[in-house]
Amino acid sequence: MKSHIIQRALAGQFVLIAEIGVNYYDIAAQRGITLPEAAKLMISEAADAGVHAVKFQSYKADTLAAKQSPSYWDTSEEPTLSQYELFAKFDSFGPQEYKELSDYCQTQGVEFLSTAFDVASADYLDKMMAVYKISSSDLNNLPFIRHQARKQKPMLLSVGASNADEIDAAVTAIREVNEQPLALLHCVLEYPTPYEHANLNKITSLRLRYPELLCGYSDHTKPDQELWVLKTAYTLGAVIIEKHFTLDKSLKGNDHYHAMDPDDIRVLLKGVKMIDTLRGSGDLVCLESEQQARANARRSIVSAVDIFAGTVLTDDLLTFKRPGSGISPVQLSTVVGKRAAVDIPQDTILKLDMFC
Repeated sequence: MKSHIIQRALAGQFVLIAEIGVNYYDIAAQRGITLPEAAKLMISEAADAGVHAVKFQSYKADTLAAKQSPSYWDTSEEPTLSQYELFAKFDSFGPQEYKELSDYCQTQGVEFLSTAFDVASADYLDKMMAVYKISSSDLNNLPFIRHQARKQKPMLLSVGASNADEIDAAVTAIREVNEQPLALLHCVLEYPTPYEHANLNKITSLRLRYPELLCGYSDHTKPDQELWVLKTAYTLGAVIIEKHFTLDKSLKGNDHYHAMDPDDIRVLLKGVKMIDTLRGSGDLVCLESEQQARANARRSIVSAVDIFAGTVLTDDLLTFKRPGSGISPVQLSTVVGKRAAVDIPQDTILKLDMFC
């Protein structure tokens, strides 16, 4: 099983992952449809907008959070005060449901991913996914990271709320058992993330510290009209972008309020296309389209005064003027000291056959 998104990323091509997570629960309630129908609707809408992959979250509240675990999100948007209570609302799917969604993704031309939050989920997802995604919340859960790494698949590791030594330890844990492509995703574990906390320069820091790894960004800011946060992340080198996805950003609860919708996806992809156009190849060569300007805007060696036949050319007899159709100034040393074979009027573009 090959990962299309990893192949894109390795080729330096932009990858957009729509994090559906568990937002389909609210979409199902809003539209009066079943959970599988809502999840498939979100997959199809994301695919139609142009994403490369969709991602869910696979967990059971009992194995994820203690009953006294406090909230860490904006409770004005999501009023649930207990992690356990929140997760218990959204943990009904299991192997059968995710297999159905994985198969549906194939029909829509997008890659299926789901973040596993326990060993059982990691194991049953193995046959459904070509890539494992590790949540920032599990960055220090090295036994669990190693368990997934042993599946010998590429990995995406979010590094939110972590220090450099913790990232080093997680990368080492993966590399002890897995040499497949690995991407580090900058992330801020703050829901939503204020723009002034986005710290996108961390993408540059990750690229410098881990030059052999892929780099990405998992975003929790509220999307602005032009998606500047995500565009900026891409220009800084985050070739993989992951963002929560919804069909209605006005819905209360969970991950709708900082999610992108299909229109945002289209704006972002249009922007990325423009960025790629502006970037070009980066080759240090004169473009074909510059050739005419190059020939006319560059300078040639020109006679500064009338030069009579037999005169030995010296610097003070010469100047440099446009166009560049004559002898280049870089060849001045091969011209100085030559003897004029013919009379050369002032302001003449010199040619090699004028000397002897």
